[in-house]
Amino acid sequence: MLLAFFQLGRVISPNLWGWLADHTAKRSYWIKVTALAGALFFIYSFCAESFLQILFVMMAMSIFTSSTIPLMESLTLSHLSTNKGDFSYSKIRVWGSIGFICAAVIMGYCIDFLGIGTLIIALLLIQFFIYFQSLRIPEHNTVSLTTIRRPIFDVIRNPEVIAIIIGCTLMVSSHGLLYNFYSIYLKTFDYSSMVIGALWAVGVVCEIIIFLLMPKILKFLDLKQVILVSLILAVLRFFLIGLYADTLWVLVFAQTLHAATFGSFHVASVQIIEYFFNKEHHARGQSLYNSITYGVGGVVGGILGGVLIEYLGYSATFTLSALLPLAGIAIFYYGLKNYPK
Repeated sequence: MLLAFFQLGRVISPNLWGWLADHTAKRSYWIKVTALAGALFFIYSFCAESFLQILFVMMAMSIFTSSTIPLMESLTLSHLSTNKGDFSYSKIRVWGSIGFICAAVIMGYCIDFLGIGTLIIALLLIQFFIYFQSLRIPEHNTVSLTTIRRPIFDVIRNPEVIAIIIGCTLMVSSHGLLYNFYSIYLKTFDYSSMVIGALWAVGVVCEIIIFLLMPKILKFLDLKQVILVSLILAVLRFFLIGLYADTLWVLVFAQTLHAATFGSFHVASVQIIEYFFNKEHHARGQSLYNSITYGVGGVVGGILGGVLIEYLGYSATFTLSALLPLAGIAIFYYGLKNYPK
């Protein structure tokens, strides 16, 4: 419930901060505000003991920190739009994956030798580091590509935007199941913690590789084609995890597909959202995408996945989750006609 409510906060709060960022044209400023607020509220976690106290801390963190990624991606894409060098979004996003690996490895050693209590100390330090680093982020004033500013609801009502949001939510819902229950699932087959950690590392390493290759891939494939290929490979990945989790080499292969099911899919979907929302609704476009796909998708994958596991078991639930990206293929194929080629 705590993890699900954390995701639920991501449904609402990024849209508020996105509206403020677009309305004031100060995305960098709101990144600073939310980063500092998130760090200050997290201090309370050191004395939170009851369910409600921990829920308060997690909801506060969700409300303030869930906007960091969409606002930063909006700001990054703005800077890149006027960049004359050979640089792309994927070459910047790769550092998120590198940070993930570093955090997992370093915190793994710290928890083993110093105890689980070091986790909240590290999280607090990181949150304050994010704030101090945000003080160096330059603002970027965007110029609308249209002479008349469209109402945000006119953009959202676009059938193609609706198709993108629904398709992305289906993909993220299947990954919500993966992030919440994959490690527990593998434990039922007596895989060691080291093997499970190595499998996660394989996925992130492949994710890094695809981020570095995306500029070249996008010279041969357009964004819709990248999304469709990613969804097809997601169907294969969850089918293999559901039916062949007792075979290690199959799991290794399935984890390499994380390069497509998260890496290439994320890069393509972020850029296609940028295209439809234009620069007039820069921050809100990324916030809406992030809040619905990762917020709703995370809740569906966490709560519905947990319920299905209770009644059907892990294997059947992971196998059935392949139906989500399968539905996404149909939605993107038929629903997305006008897109950057």
